[in-house]
Amino acid sequence: MTVELLHWPRERARRAELQEAKQPRLLLVEPDASPPLTVDPAEDWVRLPANHRDVQARVESLRRRAIAEPTLEQGVLRTGSGWVSLPELEARLVAVLLEKFGRVADRQSLLAAGWPGEDPSRNLLDVHLHRLRRRIEPIELRIRTVRKRGYVLEPCS
Repeated sequence: MTVELLHWPRERARRAELQEAKQPRLLLVEPDASPPLTVDPAEDWVRLPANHRDVQARVESLRRRAIAEPTLEQGVLRTGSGWVSLPELEARLVAVLLEKFGRVADRQSLLAAGWPGEDPSRNLLDVHLHRLRRRIEPIELRIRTVRKRGYVLEPCS
């Protein structure tokens, strides 16, 4: 996820465009300018002249914020990096993974959500997780296997 650097107030129009696109942005506030009021989690600011490490820390924080909270609504998985439409079965699997976002979701929970009342083969879950991994990669999410425990949905590093 790219974080745009903008000079404030000189690039006010560009800020509005990026705000509309929900693109993370760091405003580099000129020494004599007042910083803008913002409540947008995709935006932060730092006054110039700024220490390079401070700028990098804010950029990294914005980047992590943009991908840290995926949501699933009506089969559409969204992150700060975009969205992907999921088939019904994969949406049910993602719902379980999202409940445990960043933590292990066990195979039994995934099997119960994907095939309620059925006893599917182990391979069937593996096939759907493989497809799901390919689907979510463009929105900077991954599913990591934790041997003998289950799976973790997490942001790509």
